[in-house]
Amino acid sequence: MAESNFVDYVKIYCRSGKGGRGSTHMRREKYIPNGGPDGGDGGRGGHVILRGNRNYWTLLHLRYDRHIMAGHGESGSKNRSFGKDGEDKIIEVPCGTVVYNAETGEYICDVTEHGQEVILLKGGRGGLGNWHFKTATRQAPRFAQPGEPMQEMTVIMELKLLADVGLVGFPNAGKSTLLSAVSSAKPKIANYPFTTLEPNLGIVSYRDGKSFVMADIPGIIEGASAGKGLGLRFLRHIERNSLLLFMVPADSNDIRKEYEILLNELRTFNPEMLDKQRVLAITKCDMLDQELMDEIEPTLPESIPHVFISAISGLGISTLKDMLWEELNKESNKIEGKIESIAHRAKDMSHLKEELKDEGEDEDLSYEYVDDEDIEDLEDFEYEEEDWEDDRK
Repeated sequence: MAESNFVDYVKIYCRSGKGGRGSTHMRREKYIPNGGPDGGDGGRGGHVILRGNRNYWTLLHLRYDRHIMAGHGESGSKNRSFGKDGEDKIIEVPCGTVVYNAETGEYICDVTEHGQEVILLKGGRGGLGNWHFKTATRQAPRFAQPGEPMQEMTVIMELKLLADVGLVGFPNAGKSTLLSAVSSAKPKIANYPFTTLEPNLGIVSYRDGKSFVMADIPGIIEGASAGKGLGLRFLRHIERNSLLLFMVPADSNDIRKEYEILLNELRTFNPEMLDKQRVLAITKCDMLDQELMDEIEPTLPESIPHVFISAISGLGISTLKDMLWEELNKESNKIEGKIESIAHRAKDMSHLKEELKDEGEDEDLSYEYVDDEDIEDLEDFEYEEEDWEDDRK
């Protein structure tokens, strides 16, 4: 089976650069027999940096670049010449990317805005040259600091789509049909369950040139939070949506029961999602007349606004847009207010290995780095962390 173009989960090995060694050079010039220490500082190792890019909507470009390594800093040289800093490695990621430690499941950072930069791993500081250690009683030091070592980590990058409205419903509830009717998106539509196997985004036009983003999330079934059906893979995308539009077909046996099942799956996956405002859309209502709608209405949940719609005939679509726009502009439903509480949850290690296997990301990405300089004896000058700050001053 061909690989999907939508990739929302990758495992990557990252390594920053080590700092360059300080120079132990002594000044030796004609007519200056006792020039003293003249060694420059080593350069800083390169950082590994994440940068948000709204032109990406998937992590596919990282699936084939699993080892991200920044450059090492160069050693200092004579005439107090500083070594060149190592080259930073910038990883372009779509907005909404969350990063976890692959070994512990610990949350590390997330990138939510275009152009936002986050240093994932800092490069090692360059070692100080010997001229820093000249004193009245030690006028010719023949030692310098080695550079700080590199940092390395295997991380999981997980994409959670940023959208204003997320469509939540069972398979074949009419989510893709609605998205295609109100936006220019072209999701796959067919008369069988699980037609949508990857999320789709569409921009919905509103009055006076206004618009909002709608996300079509693949169908949820009862037990999805425990791994059934498409499992946990797409539930995470609902976390970053500002407003949830629940969609239940009019021909369902019990609309209220289906709504409660969907709500319970979200509650089991992440209880914080229940804080989001919800709207209920009864779909496929082109088969109903007003009398049938009046009979159904008393059976609907009382705690949620609802609307009868048909994406085929256009019934209730304008009313739905008005309702969504009104809810989106409430202060409590802005995405910015939800990101901090939603994104900062550590991975559940009991499910992490299984999740990695399901996503095909369970391979070992460790990387063995060997450098001749690492083998050399670096113990000619011992230093502690606080010495760096003192020596810089």
